Amino acid sequence: MANPTHANHAAHVHHPDGHDHGSYRSYAIGFILSVILTAIPFAVVMAGMFESRVLTGGIVIACAAVQVVVHMVYFLHMNGRSDEGWTMMALIFTAVVVVIILAGSLWVMHNMNANMMPQMNHDGMPQLSGFGT
Repeated sequence: MANPTHANHAAHVHHPDGHDHGSYRSYAIGFILSVILTAIPFAVVMAGMFESRVLTGGIVIACAAVQVVVHMVYFLHMNGRSDEGWTMMALIFTAVVVVIILAGSLWVMHNMNANMMPQMNHDGMPQLSGFGT
């Protein structure tokens, strides 16, 4: 006769420190979702499904954002219950810092591009006047 605590232990791994490390089923679900969320942007880009580069970029970024969440939930086991919510607070803080850094970097790069020297075009090559024209 099988020991019921042993059957539960095989399906769901617990450690003495109280942290939950998921089941094989949750790892499989996370893996399958990760593969799907990688295949979708790859197919969109390689097949050239959309004429709009903005729409293509938006789909790629959206799949990347969802994949980050899938990794955090299924592989890092982050939720609002673990460590009395502190892991979720750390995640929110990290997300805010990343958004600030990315937005600031894009703002600086945009302003530098907009305020380039007048004799430079936006392709990065100098415009030489009087040569061959």
